[in-house]
Amino acid sequence: MSVEGAVSRHYAKAGVEALILDAFKTIGRDPATLTADDLSAVDEFHMGGRTATVELAEALELRPEHRVLDIGSGLGGPARYFARRSGCRVSGIDLTPDYVAAANALTRRVGLAGQVDFQTASALDLPFEPASFEAASLIHVGMNIADKDGLCGEAARVLKPGGVFAVYDVMRTGPGDPAYPVAWAAGPATPFLADPATYREALRRAGFVVIRERDRTDIALEVFRRFQARVAERGLPTLGLHLLMGSDTSQKIANMVGALEEGVVHPILMVAHRR
Repeated sequence: MSVEGAVSRHYAKAGVEALILDAFKTIGRDPATLTADDLSAVDEFHMGGRTATVELAEALELRPEHRVLDIGSGLGGPARYFARRSGCRVSGIDLTPDYVAAANALTRRVGLAGQVDFQTASALDLPFEPASFEAASLIHVGMNIADKDGLCGEAARVLKPGGVFAVYDVMRTGPGDPAYPVAWAAGPATPFLADPATYREALRRAGFVVIRERDRTDIALEVFRRFQARVAERGLPTLGLHLLMGSDTSQKIANMVGALEEGVVHPILMVAHRR
């Protein structure tokens, strides 16, 4: 199996839309009346959740006339937020067909299908013409891709000159590896963690100028610790990211918290402009 096939298989979750809708029914919410904000408990599959997405939207400098690409769009939460926040048009790509199908279905359900769309594709072979977008985001994707130059090069190809690329990724910040499993891998075969300098150099070689960099470990730990406290007190919530991560969610989060606290990895935001 190819690396991309293994990554897709790791994230695959058949019937994920039905799982989400059933969870809403359990908590007494009619799936027919859901809004995009209602989905944020389950469709913000990255460290820091909605708080991190808001910061990304600010970094992208979005305008209504912009076309935006979300590379590795998952269930589509950030893409829908970008569209609602600024009125822009957003396209998302993801390796995992289960996620793409759910992202499109949830987008239709909350009335954004005319503004946001998703398709199955590789971040290393984007199905778009050169200079198609004013902005692009990459949220917790690069840690599963070995070819950082190819990743940044494809983003540069589809962005217009002057376009903004916001990278929010899990980056190596210390020696060793996280204990597995974690959200992005069951073991050491598919993670390709790299340090911030590697990302900076890949962006530079692709034609980007990094204008801002920020470590977001603080918000990641805040969200994770809040989740752990809630689980310790009341057990897993009916609606949450465990619907995607599975029965070992608590172990994955404990391992990620440990890696963050030990300085093995940190979630880093880099904002770059296309020359």
